[in-house]
Amino acid sequence: MSEVRLQVRNVTKHFGINRALNNVSFDINKGEVHALIGENGSGKSTLTNMLTGIYQLESGKFILDGEEIHSKNQVDANNHGVSIIVQELGTLSGLTVAENIFLGHEERFIKYGIRNTIAMNAEANKLLHEYGFDHIKAQNLVDDYNFEDRKLIEIVKATYFHPKIVVIDETTTALSQEGREELYKHMNRIRDEGNTIIFISHDLPEILDKSDTITVLRDGEYIDTVKSKDMTEDSLKKLMVGREITGDYYRNDYGTPISDEVVLSVKNVSVPKLLNNVSFDLHKGEILGFGGLSESGMHEIGKAIFGASYDREGEVVLADGTHINNIPTAIAHSIAYTSKDRDNESIVLNQSIQDNIALPSLDKLTLSHTKFLNWHLIKDFAQKFAKEMSVKMVNTEQFVSELSGGNKQKVVLARWIGKGSDIVVLDSPTRGIDIKVKQDIYQLMDRMRKDGKSIIMISEELMELIGMCDRIVIMKDGAIKGELPRSKELNENSLISMMV
Repeated sequence: MSEVRLQVRNVTKHFGINRALNNVSFDINKGEVHALIGENGSGKSTLTNMLTGIYQLESGKFILDGEEIHSKNQVDANNHGVSIIVQELGTLSGLTVAENIFLGHEERFIKYGIRNTIAMNAEANKLLHEYGFDHIKAQNLVDDYNFEDRKLIEIVKATYFHPKIVVIDETTTALSQEGREELYKHMNRIRDEGNTIIFISHDLPEILDKSDTITVLRDGEYIDTVKSKDMTEDSLKKLMVGREITGDYYRNDYGTPISDEVVLSVKNVSVPKLLNNVSFDLHKGEILGFGGLSESGMHEIGKAIFGASYDREGEVVLADGTHINNIPTAIAHSIAYTSKDRDNESIVLNQSIQDNIALPSLDKLTLSHTKFLNWHLIKDFAQKFAKEMSVKMVNTEQFVSELSGGNKQKVVLARWIGKGSDIVVLDSPTRGIDIKVKQDIYQLMDRMRKDGKSIIMISEELMELIGMCDRIVIMKDGAIKGELPRSKELNENSLISMMV
């Protein structure tokens, strides 16, 4: 019989009047990967954030190896043997890689009040080498590295001291396939050492393949704990949402002709070390996909189109001849952009849902014949599009920082739906999104396409590219490697063979 590592007992948490968790209890064993699943807003991250000291425990208990723990912060949690790799960026800008890895544990390198930076860097570089991340250097600022590399740094930070429990919160959605394989390798190592992984993911095939046990939460309530080997995707979906999920998931049309009308042309666009002489056209009513490995340059495509790459060369030109060279011009000419790095580039965390949704549309939310904002219009506008995206919230005055990752993404999408943009650039649009909301987003994209909107979809999720796009452009080493048209015969191997 398995030995219990963590007992969760009667845990409850509120944010204002919004109940995030209600009297949740279950056990997690030693030496297992224990998945925690549920729709956005089900309470998964809230629970693990309390366990790891990011939020304070409101009521209930966490009992680790027979001892009740109350972590005041993440460092305190580390001292109890609990660590976390968070959904968004968990590294601090302005610090070196080594300073991030040993944050809160610098005392091991301090003698007579003086920190031995050389020893800290040497130890960090040794760890990075052991993890196979030799391209990351301990002495460099963490800001020198992209989103994915910073997640790899977090893996080292969270696991180098062999904690009893490692929480992995939606981390795989931020990683390329190579990065995921690295993470899986270290998950297996932690389990083989007799320690425990709490694994949060919306990727149900990944959950079934990588976990031993699954606990399901729904609307802050405990639903069930099951063995992964006994479940299917459909049975998990039913537990998560409380009903069968019906209707189309991906598009089901093939052979639909793409319009000849070009709405945007990218001509010889280059960004130092990221993009090299990239050219393509986007057509009216088209979903154009971009796929590739982590360093392929595909994520920089979105920034280049939106005018957010300030050292960009080449041209981004609309059908009317307008050149897009900066963000205000892009927004003014009906271009929308959602970034993979949601918290830092797509939303204003310490502002309300209302402010975030209304921000790009303030020009049309003013009092008649004046430039003063009409707050009644703004409130109604935000409520309308928050409701359309089914944002789980207290009201639109709630701060975005209090929302789950998936609900933050809904706010991002609500903002641009409200703006009514004609060209929409979506970088990793379903990252951190549950299965039902993914379906809603795919159906929304299909409606937008049919309404004549043009979409660029950048994604590491190969099946959603295959399922949703009219054409898929494969990037490699900052350049276009090839292009694949929509087809019933298209599969993941077709894309992977062009990427590597």
